Amino acid sequence: MTDTEAVDALREQVRDRYAAAAITVTSGQGRASCGDDTACCGDSGGCCDPTTLEVDDTFGSALYNPGDLDNLPVAVVAASLGCGNPTAVADLREGETVLDLGSGGGIDVLLSARRVGPSGFAYGVDMTDEMLELARSNAAKAGATNVEFLKGTIEDVPLSDESVDVVISNCVINLSVDKPKVLDEMFRVLTPGGRIGISDVVAEDDLTPTERAARGSYVGCIAGALSRAEYLEGLTAAGFVNATVRFTHQAADGMHSAILQATKPIAASASAATSSRAAAAVDA
Repeated sequence: MTDTEAVDALREQVRDRYAAAAITVTSGQGRASCGDDTACCGDSGGCCDPTTLEVDDTFGSALYNPGDLDNLPVAVVAASLGCGNPTAVADLREGETVLDLGSGGGIDVLLSARRVGPSGFAYGVDMTDEMLELARSNAAKAGATNVEFLKGTIEDVPLSDESVDVVISNCVINLSVDKPKVLDEMFRVLTPGGRIGISDVVAEDDLTPTERAARGSYVGCIAGALSRAEYLEGLTAAGFVNATVRFTHQAADGMHSAILQATKPIAASASAATSSRAAAAVDA
């Protein structure tokens, strides 16, 4: 198998896993979970059939303030897959435009839409048809009119340059097969002065990729996690400033749910990160 074929296969495993999670919720069979499920996925990295996937205090809706979940559709809460609550750290303001990368069942988009109010707007991007269908249904049930869910990958966001004020994401970047491209895309779509508020699983710096893989599967949000140093280096390479990574709670041995924040410089252009990476490639 070529490297390209291996990457494509891994992306399809992720897609299938979260399509199954959406079906689990829409069929009424249970709640979805980002956490590793070895009984279902196994060492082979296969993906889950529709089944009952329970959440705990490491992943899912338990990480939200109960008041945040008031008046949300049951299905949007059940479909929560994250490892944190990015809307709580993104400091969303009235009238802002927000983008949620890997929006899943839509919980963070709907919470963002509440915070930015009628004069603001919240986009969600997801590559899974089943999740998009669930999210759009949840938005309709919630009566949210300032939201839109777009089909796409987080490595190729279907929005124009400098079109959003804030980018959020909840336990999704660790699943990407091209994380530098994701960071570049966040930088590209942000307006100058825009910011990110990300929840993700992050490894301690002394863990090798092999050691991370031993702690859980890729589709279970563990094996693909970056280390703290790798994340900070990646955000800097993309052009961000004031980047921070703060561990919140343990997801596995040496692996933590974390809050990541950074800002796009006011003087920055959407092409800055691309130019920086091209120059680095030439120097290499």
